Amino acid sequence: MRTMLDRCFVFSFLLLLMQPLCNAEGEVEDGFTQLFNGSDLGGWIVPEGDGGHWKVVDGVIDYDSRSEATGDKNLKTEDEFGDFILKIDWRIKETSGLYDVPIVLSDGSYLHDAAGKKITIKTANADSGIYLRGHSKAQLNIWRWPVGSGEVYGMRNPDNAPPEIRAGVTPRFNADKPVGQWNRFVIVMVQDRVTVLLNDHMILENAKLPGIPERGPIVLQHHGGPDKDGKLRPASSLVQFRNIWIKSIDP
Repeated sequence: MRTMLDRCFVFSFLLLLMQPLCNAEGEVEDGFTQLFNGSDLGGWIVPEGDGGHWKVVDGVIDYDSRSEATGDKNLKTEDEFGDFILKIDWRIKETSGLYDVPIVLSDGSYLHDAAGKKITIKTANADSGIYLRGHSKAQLNIWRWPVGSGEVYGMRNPDNAPPEIRAGVTPRFNADKPVGQWNRFVIVMVQDRVTVLLNDHMILENAKLPGIPERGPIVLQHHGGPDKDGKLRPASSLVQFRNIWIKSIDP
């Protein structure tokens, strides 16, 4: 019995090891290019003076939100892209304190009380995101808000945002997995429109992103970081990324 169990364990372990390889073969066959090699940050621009806080750990891009860079703390690709399909796995490692999180309704507006004050709930949070074509307002958020990750805050939040834009960049539902588990975005960017799948659920469909540049890098966002006492602020970027593939679909 022990021998049979041992064989089953070894077989299952080998299948687990083969899975990333099978996925990689599929991406290559479908015309995708690998943006992260699993070994180092070749092909990425590390913030000047970062101090090693954007790094590779056990085959994934790891960030602890403590970049020592004095300017831009984000990590971005050396290459720029126009229309593309991007596949990227991400996870929040842990949260960094309680944050007053608002409730975003399906039309992209906030829930208010009878006096017109925005209702918030203190929530354990972390915060990062992906800038499409390097545009900070075209950021797909990664966080613990009830609205879910994939929301485009920079397009939804402004008071003068047109209702159709605000609703379009608001996820249909929260498709996030719990903290510590891996998630996958599939992001399709065509001209100024984005469609996003999160964990095989379509959360944004052909959402318009006014003002997005025609080309730009893929950017992984820094957020939060330590306060003057060295303690991480609520909603800091305690995140990891892996399996990053892109396919150009420029006309």
